[in-house]
Amino acid sequence: MDNESIKLVPNRLKFFPVMMFAIVMGLSGLSLVYGKAHEVLNLNKMFYEILSYFTIIIFLVILVTYILKMINYIDEVKQEFSHPIRINFFAAISISFVLVSMLFQPLNIYIAHTLFTIGTLLHLFFTFYTLSFWINKSLNIQHSNPAWFIPIVGNLIIPVGGINILCNSILMYFFSIGIFFWIIMFSIILNRIIFHDQFAQKFMPTLFILIAPPTVGLLAYYKLTEHYDVFATVLYNLGLFFTLLLFFMYKNFLKIKFFISWWAFTFPLASMALATLLVYSINKEIIYYYLSYFFVFCATAIVCIVAFNTLKHIMKKEICIME
Repeated sequence: MDNESIKLVPNRLKFFPVMMFAIVMGLSGLSLVYGKAHEVLNLNKMFYEILSYFTIIIFLVILVTYILKMINYIDEVKQEFSHPIRINFFAAISISFVLVSMLFQPLNIYIAHTLFTIGTLLHLFFTFYTLSFWINKSLNIQHSNPAWFIPIVGNLIIPVGGINILCNSILMYFFSIGIFFWIIMFSIILNRIIFHDQFAQKFMPTLFILIAPPTVGLLAYYKLTEHYDVFATVLYNLGLFFTLLLFFMYKNFLKIKFFISWWAFTFPLASMALATLLVYSINKEIIYYYLSYFFVFCATAIVCIVAFNTLKHIMKKEICIME
């Protein structure tokens, strides 16, 4: 390895962004989609198994890489942790632990419980820290964007992954936090979108995060209550509305330059597919049958497109550079 290459490796590690954990969220979401599609639509289980193993490997690679960054470049990690926008992506670490724990449940229940416990405790910390950060710091309206939902949505994911691990009263605690702050955050973000400057191009994909709170909320609510009632219907329809709205706005996303934030497209679409598969499994209405296939296809296509672009830009050394 020449001197230039030697210098390049640590520098790229220095700029390894915490938002890389959004990759784990997207791949985990798609893996769970194929697991549910196997149950509901009788799709080949092989897709779920291959995706699960691949996701676990990617999770370990990203986790180890970020730990190495913490060891070697702690000041850069501290800067990310005090950044008004990037701080929200730290919750993607804890969410990744919870999602991967769900993939481990059929493989090793002890590893699954360990990962879930780590993820839950981390997310509890990130929720308190992020909210206190918002309260204590003088933030501008320009700092607000849909990434603010990430620490909130994580509280809704915990009941989905922990239904056989924690008691319902604890899971309901997380569900309550998620639903309450989803409403509050949505009001702030909607005000930002309508009355202030448009998002920077790199944050446009985060608009898809608007889909996640109602759809993940539906999954959590059904896990906790085992009822598909009026409230559950409202949650699903809100998720469907935001999905169709963003599809209607497709021109906004056609010409944006690639950023790692493209992975914000993936998990929300996967959660929409999971919610639709759940609804179809309950009522068996033909419209949800077709919507299930449609959203499974959309989630798969988007993950493939984003993964291809990610690999292409990694090969061109355009990721993990100073911004």
